[in-house]
Amino acid sequence: MPPAAAPLTRREELLQQCSDLFLAEGFSRFSIGDLADRFRCSRSTLYALAPSKEQLVVASVRAFFKAAAERIEARVAAAQGPRERLATYLAAVAEELEPASAEFFADLAGFAPAGDVYRENTRFAAQRIRALVTEGVRAGALRPVHASFVGAAVAEVMGAIQRGSIQQQAEVSAAEAYRELADLILHSLDVSR
Repeated sequence: MPPAAAPLTRREELLQQCSDLFLAEGFSRFSIGDLADRFRCSRSTLYALAPSKEQLVVASVRAFFKAAAERIEARVAAAQGPRERLATYLAAVAEELEPASAEFFADLAGFAPAGDVYRENTRFAAQRIRALVTEGVRAGALRPVHASFVGAAVAEVMGAIQRGSIQQQAEVSAAEAYRELADLILHSLDVSR
């Protein structure tokens, strides 16, 4: 049985609440006063997290991706075999981004500092996928492909999801786009092909 997670500090709890809210509803329409009302705290409590709304948004988005990455990697570590690790990684990314609304992605596109956090995490995801594909190819669990190309292609699609163009062209949600991307990668790398 894994050890119980340590209780969240008030700061961590508020950042998580901000992350949850921003994922569900976006962040551009909220003022610090709106957030204080929503979370039933003072403005000074929020300003203790970050000195401005913009910095609070960046801190919240960064906290979301950090926590998501930790949960994803824990799941990958528990998976057996290279193909399963890749499948687990892709599925976990899609699940973690399931709560991200169209408003969140639109706000990311309109606010460069938060968009930069997303792009930073997209680059990491592309590197991680490249490493998992390389591992799978070497083990014979995935068909031989150019792993760097796969990682770069995934990064491009993830960027298009962030910009909203995939959702618009394919008429899918961001979460559906991530699931379809995972399915496409896994089926294209199937060793029986």
